[in-house]
Amino acid sequence: MTTPDTATLLEDAADRIADISRADLQIMLRRAALRLRNASALSMDEDVEDSLRDLADELGMTRNDTIRFIVREWMEKNTYLPVHALDEDGDVDGTA
Repeated sequence: MTTPDTATLLEDAADRIADISRADLQIMLRRAALRLRNASALSMDEDVEDSLRDLADELGMTRNDTIRFIVREWMEKNTYLPVHALDEDGDVDGTA
C-alpha cells in the first residue's frame, strides 16, 4: 500500500471541500507550498522529452514518477542502490 501524494490529497480535498476541516486544509496547503518552493524543473532535450512523455503514457505514470522510476532502476542496476531482495519463501503472484 502506498501513501497518497500531495497532489492526490489536494484533489480529494477539492472534491469534498465542505467536509474537510480547516486544520487539515491548512496542513495540505502548507505541504503543497513547501513542495512548490523546493521543486526544481528538470529540463531535457526535445527528443528526450518526447520519449519520456511516450514512456510515461505507456506506463500510466506522471513524468516525474517516470523519471524517479528510471533513476531508481539505473541506480539498482549499477549497484548504487541495493536491489529489492525477494524472499524465497514468500508468496508470488504467478508471473515471471
